[in-house]
Amino acid sequence: MIRLFINVDHIATLRQQRDALYPDPVVAAGICELSGADGITVHLREDRRHIQERDVRILRQTVRGGLNLEMAAVQSIVDIALQIGPDMCTLVPEKREERTTEGGLDVIGRAGEIAKVARTLRDAGIGVSLFIDPEEESARACVDLGATQAELHTGDYCHAKVGTSEASRELARLEKAGRIVVDTGLRLAAGHGIDYVNVGPVAGLANLEEMSIGHAIVARAVMVGMERAVQDMRKAIHEGVRSAHRE
Repeated sequence: MIRLFINVDHIATLRQQRDALYPDPVVAAGICELSGADGITVHLREDRRHIQERDVRILRQTVRGGLNLEMAAVQSIVDIALQIGPDMCTLVPEKREERTTEGGLDVIGRAGEIAKVARTLRDAGIGVSLFIDPEEESARACVDLGATQAELHTGDYCHAKVGTSEASRELARLEKAGRIVVDTGLRLAAGHGIDYVNVGPVAGLANLEEMSIGHAIVARAVMVGMERAVQDMRKAIHEGVRSAHRE
């Protein structure tokens, strides 16, 4: 069964808009787990625009499934990760001017520094996932950099209209990169831009073990509540896997 990790960054975004104490991403994470999530993802950005160190420290104490910390490969955040000890750290690119992560990590151009950070985290017993574009060269590079998992950036697929030739092309890219990741012995994950409409084909990727979804679930939770939003996504993922198996 595909593990569903829910990103609660946008709960923190709403809190930070008013510099208030609520809504609390820690509380949201607890509801997500009680509703069927397998783990929680948070991105501790250098500019602290949403998730704060306090959130990550408390989540480490309260999350009962897996805790995945998304982070830039910079020493200040590495130091925090080593102190807190999440189950997994996902290395992602980060730019101050972006609204959200815009693409995969440059695992070729930044190979040296990524390998160093990955080695440091793994020596501390923390799993390492690399967030990559679905490209053959990037997929092959992950194992040499010391990753235990590769998370495919699904943004290009998700931006394409469902059912179009563009969506089919992007899905084919994901499928090819996914096969390479699995063939190198790494675990396969996927995330970014996934919603209730486009999730099915991604869930149907061969050997996919984990999905990280945030905005769509939080947005639906505003309308129907977090428990219903999580369960609806669980159902959509299950239907996607079933459809792939029927084919």
